[in-house]
Amino acid sequence: MSKFKKKQGNVTPGISTASLPDIVFMLLFFFMVVTKMRDTELMVKVITPQASELTKLEKKTLVNFIFIGRPTEKFKAKAGTKPRIQLADKFATTDDIPLFLEKHKISVPESQRQSVITSLKIDNDVTMGVVGDVKTALRKAGQLKINYSAKQRERTKG
Repeated sequence: MSKFKKKQGNVTPGISTASLPDIVFMLLFFFMVVTKMRDTELMVKVITPQASELTKLEKKTLVNFIFIGRPTEKFKAKAGTKPRIQLADKFATTDDIPLFLEKHKISVPESQRQSVITSLKIDNDVTMGVVGDVKTALRKAGQLKINYSAKQRERTKG
C-alpha cells in the first residue's frame, strides 16, 4: 500500500459565472448612455418628394445635411411661416453656409475631405428661389457634391 495518491491529471476549476449578469448590465448601461440616437432636432417641416431612381449614401459621416422648409408649429411664433434654412440645430441664412461646411470638414479626416457630400432635404412646398440661393452659396463655398434627398416612389400595379 502506498502512502501517496496518484494524481488524476490536471483538472482546472470551473469558471464562476456569478458576476456575468453584472458585467452584461454594465455594458448595456454604458451603450445606452453613450449612444446618440439623433443629431439634430427638425425645426422645419420636410416632406421630401418621391423618386423612382434612388441611390443610398454609403458613408453617412461624410454627409452634411441642410434642411429647407417651413418652421414646425413649435417654432412658428419665433421664425414665422416663410421657408427657412436649418443648419444643424438652428435656423440660418445662406451667409452661414460656408462656416457650417468648414466646421463639418474639420471633423472629417483630411484624406476624406474631398468626398464630403451636402444632402439637401427640401420640403415639397418650398419654391426654387430659396433652393437656388442655397445652391449658389454652396457653389461659392466650393461644395460641388450635392445630393437631393427623396422617398422611394410607390410602384403601381398594372
